[in-house]
Amino acid sequence: MAMTESSVQPALWPAPYAHGAVEATVTVPGSKSVTNRGLVLAALAAEPGWLRRPLRSRDTLLMADALRAMGVGIEESLSSSSTAAGVPAPGGEAWRVIPSGLHGPATVDVGNAGTVMRFLPPVATLADGAIRFDGDPRSYERPLHSVIHALRALGARIDDDSRGALPLTVHGGGALDGGAVEIDASASSQFVSALLLSGARFNQGVEVRHVGAVLPSMPHIRMTVDMLRAVGAQVDEPETGGEPNVWRVSPSALLGRDLTVEPDLSNAQPFLAAALVTGGRVTVPDWPERTTQPGDALREIFTEMGGSCEYVMTAEGSSLTFRGTGTIHGIDVDLSEVGELTPGIAAVAALADSPSTLRGVAHLRLHETDRLAALTKEINELGGDVTETADGLHIRPRPLHGGVFHTYDDHRMATAGSIIGLAVEGVQIENVGTTAKTLPDFPRMWTDMLTGAGA
Repeated sequence: MAMTESSVQPALWPAPYAHGAVEATVTVPGSKSVTNRGLVLAALAAEPGWLRRPLRSRDTLLMADALRAMGVGIEESLSSSSTAAGVPAPGGEAWRVIPSGLHGPATVDVGNAGTVMRFLPPVATLADGAIRFDGDPRSYERPLHSVIHALRALGARIDDDSRGALPLTVHGGGALDGGAVEIDASASSQFVSALLLSGARFNQGVEVRHVGAVLPSMPHIRMTVDMLRAVGAQVDEPETGGEPNVWRVSPSALLGRDLTVEPDLSNAQPFLAAALVTGGRVTVPDWPERTTQPGDALREIFTEMGGSCEYVMTAEGSSLTFRGTGTIHGIDVDLSEVGELTPGIAAVAALADSPSTLRGVAHLRLHETDRLAALTKEINELGGDVTETADGLHIRPRPLHGGVFHTYDDHRMATAGSIIGLAVEGVQIENVGTTAKTLPDFPRMWTDMLTGAGA
């Protein structure tokens, strides 16, 4: 699939160069994956619920606006003193989600958000009326066929002009029969999560059977299952003794809940990488003790690449401190479960003292851009030596030089280029603003980290 760039060329952002070891404490905003799943489940609940400290970024605002278009009430409070039925909210923003009868006609802008384009068509089948989905040009190229075919098999009416992709219209009938369905989710675990999230509201529930190649990003499916159970759904899954590659959600009402969103650990990656690359120290407050987020794997991966981490739990909360040694080692690693971490790991590997092989991530060719082709091209244009393999990258470190690092409207390409810029003078990031997809304040946070603000 061809890489795409915006036709309007944004200004170049000089990636800050680190003149010494980074010493900083970085507060990372909430998880996009948790926020958007939480919004969907709250919208489908039988009673109002709250999301505390949600991520406020392009992807999550697209999700909130889409649900509002379908009739869901979402009230945002910017005050840390906001209350729910007299209960004080934790510090930070709080969103109150008020379920109501889902209805059309409505038009949903998915942007280029995989969670919005895949999680909401099943929700739209429960609406009374037509819901049209459209988005950025790149969204037309991203796979959606498995969700479309599955919903049709479960009784939905969808018009997509036989594209298996956006734009499309879901003609909701106010309910969906549901039942058993087979899908190939090897292109994205979001296909499974999309059906599970709405499954409890289907008349017969849903049984999702994956029949394709190896399923990527399993932690995200575990996250979906955990969050469903937290709102009262009954879920059978392979990891708790169920049939391999089969998930079942029984029909039931969902509870409104009060959810505090964890920090986005994948968005913590560039900051932990900064400690590794500069031989410094970065502390991330509120790192959860237990989590299904893929970003938690960074503790093990970056330790193997030459750093060390310490997890501290106190009465005030938990934190993770990561330290670099000034030496970066190459790594041979299967990233199939944590593919979204690949760009940042590739950036660090390009600065290592030995080669790296990143495996199990062929599905990244279908993400915001073809991430394997984009990483190969951009690192090599800075003097690197990266080759694509059938399912990943082989990276041989070489002395790098400055230059323009293109992002292809992909937030993780922008943060990957910024990591390289810490060690290579003269790197300029094209369209750093694309980080607003999941980390809207990234340029300021990056600069503050380097100046030690908050350390």
